[in-house]
This record gives sequence, structure tokens and C-alpha cells, in this order.
Amino acid sequence: MYTTELHQRTARRFGSVLTAALLAAGPMIMGGPATAQPPPTTTPFATPVTDDCPQKTQPPPAIDSSEVPEPGEAAPTALPIPDPPVGGKRLGECGVVLPSGAPAVPPDISATAWMVSDLDTGAVLAAKDPHGRYRPASTIKVLLATVALRTLDLDKVVVGTQADADVEGTRVGIGPGGRYTNRQLLHGLVMASGNDAAHAIAAQFGGDEAAVAKMNDLAKALHAYDTRAATPSGLDGPGMSTSAYDLSLLFREAMSIPLFAQMIATEQLDFPGYPPNPAIPGDQDHPGFPIANDNGLLYNYPGALGGKTGFTDDARQTFVAAAERGGRRLVVTLLQADVLPIRPWEQAARLLDYGFGLDPAAKVGDIPGDEAETVSDTPSPAVPPDNGDIAYSAQPATDGEYEELWMLLMVAGLILVPILLVGTWHVRTRRR
Repeated sequence: MYTTELHQRTARRFGSVLTAALLAAGPMIMGGPATAQPPPTTTPFATPVTDDCPQKTQPPPAIDSSEVPEPGEAAPTALPIPDPPVGGKRLGECGVVLPSGAPAVPPDISATAWMVSDLDTGAVLAAKDPHGRYRPASTIKVLLATVALRTLDLDKVVVGTQADADVEGTRVGIGPGGRYTNRQLLHGLVMASGNDAAHAIAAQFGGDEAAVAKMNDLAKALHAYDTRAATPSGLDGPGMSTSAYDLSLLFREAMSIPLFAQMIATEQLDFPGYPPNPAIPGDQDHPGFPIANDNGLLYNYPGALGGKTGFTDDARQTFVAAAERGGRRLVVTLLQADVLPIRPWEQAARLLDYGFGLDPAAKVGDIPGDEAETVSDTPSPAVPPDNGDIAYSAQPATDGEYEELWMLLMVAGLILVPILLVGTWHVRTRRR
């Protein structure tokens, strides 16, 4: 039984990795919508020093006009700073915060702010500028997904619009006239970071402004006081901010929803196509296509449980993810990181290794559990009974990692050896 399941799991993972690689190569290879991550920066990046709390009240200045208020609208004021700091006194520090006697933090971490915490107990193990305020980019989709999973009918069919397709930034590939269940939209939201999926979900709450209000109400109820969403997708907007602490808190809340945990662990999924656009002469039917998870940690880190990536020019690279080892589940968050000296998921892997190596009893603070306050002007969202049902299952294994790696190598060998033999035969034929 175990051997059969292992073979099936390995085959799925091998196919998912190949598909992910092809999708990451872009539309020129797959002929589908763009879901690739931004290219590495070409300028050197050094981690800013945060010991003097430069981001205590708000994120760094924007480098573009994305956060300029609309004409007639005032710029949002800075969010109040809780006193004492949420999570404990030490989390009010702005530099590197470590337990007494802890080893030095691993090198190669370019993230300006980061945090490692225990997903189950809420213990904060280590951090850097935990309550410093930074832009979340697409990691804020974790908050949108939590609101949607608790309020929307996941089996409801939504018809795609041109406004969905025209949204700025990364798109999963919604087309006008396409038919998508909310379950599929949420997969596109968290797996491929689809801003078009965020737009289609927000429309069901009454539009972007209404969706953002619900997101901010939930953040406040969870004591995420450094967080203010300005857009449902994470595109930068006036007043947008979060912190390493808040992002860990929001992710922990989302992971309490079984379907969210399954979605972020899904490696590959078929996404619906859409019909020809009558406004475009000669337009043809657009068939469905596979989407792959854009989280590199999921494919490369033993015990990875999934997570969410993010990037904008102002936010830089952002990341939140979880992994399990020895029955212990840890969360890592990165804010204002870059791809130098290593990619964000690799930085996350370093910090996860560091966290797993610490004394389980050591901590510098806590994430609150079920003490969230009730938002007086917003009813508590009901949880539809079927929202915990699992329709898709592709969660990476945490057991038998070495056996699975061996099987993966065997599968790769079975594919490559015939190719090499055929190539050798052709060479010899030509020489004759």
C-alpha cells in the first residue's frame, strides 16, 4: 500500500515540477497566460539596518505614483502604534530579536524584516523588525482568501468579465465569458497569484472598496494593527502596510481553514478556458490549461506545507510559508527582500532550518490565539459547512522524503536513458 501511494505521489510531483518549470518559462513556451515571477534585480542589494526603527509608523517612501491618492481624497494617516507591542515587549524591538543564548542568524538573508514562529503554539522564535511596517504585495491575498473562504459559496459559478481580464499585474488567465467556481478562483488566487481572480472575488463583495473594508475589519479583529489593505490583490495603494508579525498572524488564521491549507499545498491544477470574444474578429475558443504553484519552497524544501509569494516595485519581494519537521510546524515571513544573494524561498529555507534548530521552549514573544475581538459593525462571517471539503489533493508528503527522492531519481533516469540511447543511435547512423 505504502509503495503504491509513494509511486503515485512521486509521479504527481515529477509531473508538477516539470509543469511548473514550463509555466515559469512564460507564455512563449506554454502559449498560456503569464504567471512568471519578476526577473532578478540587476542592482546590488544590502539589507538595511533597522535598529533605529525607521519603519515604526509606515513603510519606506514609494518609488512610483502607485500610492498617490485619487483627486479629492486625502492621504491615509499612519496607523496607531499599540503600546505595549502586540505579542510581547521584546517584539517592540526593531533589530534582530533572538532568544537568550541563540546562535547567530544564518547569512544570505536580504529581507529587511522577517519572523519565524510556531504555527500551532503561536510562539515567536526569532525575528527582525517584527512590527516594522512594510508593503505586503500579493501576500495580502492570504487575508482576502480568508474572508472569501468564510463567506462565499465555493460552488457558485462566476462568469469572467473583461474587467477581470484587464486587471493590472499577474493574472491566472480569466477570460470574458469563462465560467469559474469560487473554488477555482481561490486556487488561481493563492497558487498563481492571479490579480484577475482577486478582482472576480472582490466583485462578489460589491467591488474592490467593499472587499478591502472586509479585509481590514478582519485584520483589526485579529489584532493585526500594523496591517491596512488598500487593494484586494496586493497592488500598492495609499496606506497599504503590514508587518512580519501581522503577516505571520494572518497566515496562521488562514491555515486554520482546512481548504486554504490544501490550496496552498496544491502543486498543479487544471484551470478553465473561455469562449471566443465576439468583439475580436476571428477570435478562437480558449481551452483550459494547467496552472502550477509559484512557490519554490513547496517543490524544494522537505516538509513544505505551502505559502504565498508577492512582489511589487515598492514592496520588493515578500513571502510567507510554513513547513513541518518532526511533528513541529513553523511559519516564516519575509518583507522587503530581494533576490540577492539568494531567492526569497531560499532565504525562507535558511530561516526555517534555523527555527527548527532552536530549543522548542525558547521564544521572544507570542501570536495571540482565539482572543480576537469581535468587530462591532461587521457580523462574524459564517463558515459554510462544505468549505472544509477537499476537492483537490496534492499536498506534498512529509514522510519518506528520502524514499521519494530516490523514486524521483529513478523516474528521471527511466525518462533520460531512452533519450540518450536514441540520441546515440542517431549519431552513429549519421556517421555511417
